[in-house]
Amino acid sequence: MTTLIARHVDLAAVVALAGSRVQALPWTPEDAVGERIPGAPVVAMAAGRAFSFGYAEHAELLRAAGAQVVEFDPLGQGLPAQTSALVLPGGFPEQYLTELSANAELRAQIRELARQGPVQAECGGLAYLMTDLDGHPMCGVLAGSARFTARLTLGYREAVAVAESSLYRAGERVTGHEFHRTAVEFSGHCEPAWVFRRAGAEAVRDGAIRAAVHASYLHTHAAAQPRSVARFVSHAAAVTKIAR
Repeated sequence: MTTLIARHVDLAAVVALAGSRVQALPWTPEDAVGERIPGAPVVAMAAGRAFSFGYAEHAELLRAAGAQVVEFDPLGQGLPAQTSALVLPGGFPEQYLTELSANAELRAQIRELARQGPVQAECGGLAYLMTDLDGHPMCGVLAGSARFTARLTLGYREAVAVAESSLYRAGERVTGHEFHRTAVEFSGHCEPAWVFRRAGAEAVRDGAIRAAVHASYLHTHAAAQPRSVARFVSHAAAVTKIAR
C-alpha cells in the first residue's frame, strides 16, 4: 500500500497544501441558516445504536435556526419533554427490532406528534415510521411494511422534491445518496418525497409526505440545504405556539 501511494500520489504537494493558508472565512451554521427563528421549539433527535447515521452540522444548524436539540435513544427512552418536532436519521433499526418494537410508549408518542408536528426521517428512520419492519410492529405513522432485502442499494442521486413539505418547496433539487438494505411498500396512496433516477433505471419515486412528515431513503446533508433546516424549525415553532 505504501508503494502504491508513493507511486500515484504527489506527497510533496499534499504536505505543501496542508501547510498553506486558506483565505476564505470559515463556515458557520449561523451564517448558513440566516435569521434565528423565535420560539425555541424542542427538536428531538434520535440517537444511539439504532440511529447512528447523521451529521454533526445538522444539529448545529437546527440550533443556529433557534431550536433546542435534544437527543434521545429510541431503544429505551421516550420523546423529550415539550417535543415539537422529530428527526429520525439513518442507522440500522433492523438490527434492534425487538427493542424498538417493545418501546410501545415511544411509538405511540411518535404517532401523536406526527399528526401536526414536523417529522424528518431518512433511511432507517423511514423504515421505523412504517406499520412494521420484517413483521415487528413499528410506529405506524406511514401505513405499509418495510422488509430486509438481499442486496444493498447504494449510489449518489440528483433528486427533485415532488410536493410542498415541512422541509422543501416543490421543485427544489438536492444531491444525496442511498445506502440501505431494506425496502418499503406502502399500503395506500402516498405523495412521494423525491423523484430521481438510478443508474440505467427509470424514475424512482422515493419516500412519502404525509401532513408535516417527510420520510425517504435519500440521505441529504443539511449544510447543503440550510433553507430546509430553517423551514423545518419554523414549522416546529408554529406547533409550539399552538401548544402554548
